[in-house]
Amino acid sequence: MHDLIIKNATLIDGSGAEAVSADVVADRGTITEVTAAGGSPAKAKRVIDAQGDLLTPGFVDIHTHYDGQVCWDKQVTPSCWHGVTSIVMGNCGVGFAPVRPGTEGELIELMESVEDIPGTALHDGIPWGWESFSEYLDRIDTPYAVDVGAQAPHVAIRHYVMGERCYDDATPEDMAEMRSITRGALEAGALGFTTSRFYGHIDKAGNLVPGTRASGEEMRTIGSAFAGLGFGAMEFVSDRLNDPEELAWIEHITRTTGCTVTPLVAPGLGPVLGPVWKLAEKLNAEGFKLRPQVGARPASILMTLEGTINPMRQFPAYREIHGRPLAERKARLKDPDFRERVLREPPILPRNPDAVRFMNDHERIYILDAALTYEPGPEDSVAAVARAQGVSPVEVMMDCLADGVPLLVLFGIYEGDLEGQRRVIEHPQSVFGLSDGGAHCGVLVDASVPTYMLSYFSRDRQRGPRLPLPFVVHKLTQDAAQVYGLNDRGLVGPGYKADFNLIDYDALQLQPPKMVYDLPAGGKRLVQKADGYRMTIKAGQPTFENGEATGTLPGRLIRGAQSAPVSTLN
Repeated sequence: MHDLIIKNATLIDGSGAEAVSADVVADRGTITEVTAAGGSPAKAKRVIDAQGDLLTPGFVDIHTHYDGQVCWDKQVTPSCWHGVTSIVMGNCGVGFAPVRPGTEGELIELMESVEDIPGTALHDGIPWGWESFSEYLDRIDTPYAVDVGAQAPHVAIRHYVMGERCYDDATPEDMAEMRSITRGALEAGALGFTTSRFYGHIDKAGNLVPGTRASGEEMRTIGSAFAGLGFGAMEFVSDRLNDPEELAWIEHITRTTGCTVTPLVAPGLGPVLGPVWKLAEKLNAEGFKLRPQVGARPASILMTLEGTINPMRQFPAYREIHGRPLAERKARLKDPDFRERVLREPPILPRNPDAVRFMNDHERIYILDAALTYEPGPEDSVAAVARAQGVSPVEVMMDCLADGVPLLVLFGIYEGDLEGQRRVIEHPQSVFGLSDGGAHCGVLVDASVPTYMLSYFSRDRQRGPRLPLPFVVHKLTQDAAQVYGLNDRGLVGPGYKADFNLIDYDALQLQPPKMVYDLPAGGKRLVQKADGYRMTIKAGQPTFENGEATGTLPGRLIRGAQSAPVSTLN
């Protein structure tokens, strides 16, 4: 009597191979047999007839920020709603360990500033009580609906070591201590180390977060913590990937430690323009692992009346009603007298030049279409629609916001389609990431990108070539898992984890994003669900059926690299 049999599935196994008709057997959380459809044993505690629907491995999301949320949300929403069965958090250098007692609030403020997670929710929802990274892992080592992996964050480590000096240059002694803490975190089970070297990550006082301008010597010293371990990854976001000095320490760490280095590739740094891609091609050809990390689309934000960035807040008339109920604000945006006043009074522009651009560059503010393609043409811009209607762009924005239609800003290089994004996703050295699950709660909900990649990029796209479905599944599963040495998942084969998605592929689609107030202390976040997931299975146990949680929590904390099944090594 087996634990689980899934029969008559259209299997895409995660390797990149084409679909086959198959039966899959699982016992004690592990796949034990994969046969041609009709060839499985007859008996199991549960038999699921796939009826020809798509069966994939569970998705692996390597770029999330659930470091606080895992303390109160054991389902790890919204990632679990989109077929994700393994997440890696602690990205971009921010996190909550190590922490000196009494300074917890300072780490919350840094996370709130960088990742747009309500500080009140973090204060209310995190139990604290740890100091070291090892103690943090022990505290979050609980059951989940997904497997959870953590990384050691540079910002927290620097803050722990240097205190009030954490914004200054590190001394050799500081660097040595940061290396020691990083090594200890890796030995305790951290999957990697992360940092931020990006101009846009600033704290509430307007300072670049600690470590942003850390020297190459500091990076090489901390990176040496990976030497001899044989596993782990270094993730970071940088706006200096064209700088030879930046590339020098990246190459040094990649060559001397054996770890995987995965820099987030900023908009515009494509295979042709970006030296980091050429370095990746050279190093990977020599057997090293430099994997530039790319997302489903260029960096973006959604502007809404409830969101963090609301373009109406720059208008004095709207400021007077900002605290009113949402329905009332929507009604006022339709009121002719109110609209006339908005158009007449000069706006009060924010101090941040990026925010000014996001809210006022009407040629690059787009109306999010009902199909949620995130691939607008020039005709979809607020400015173009205003010209066609013979009205002001501000009037078009008021109409959209009053109707609950988000306004989309794609920053960086966006030339009217996602062809540039498609090319970097297809690049042999790229790895798929950047969902930011758990973060940027008021401006985006990219935790839904696995569904987006399957439904739009592999099926519905009209503005350019689609990506092959087996390729998309591979990027979402085995390819992502291997970056962090999670070699026991991402493939449907004997010995691998019994993590699956059973999907009605034709019916798969995203639901519109919506704001909910379900975080601790009533904190808000944008969420997005999906239709078409018949079942998500973690370690052989269904966690979601037809979009509804079953209540089972078979997921666990991942500590360190995970070995591939022995049978696959022969």
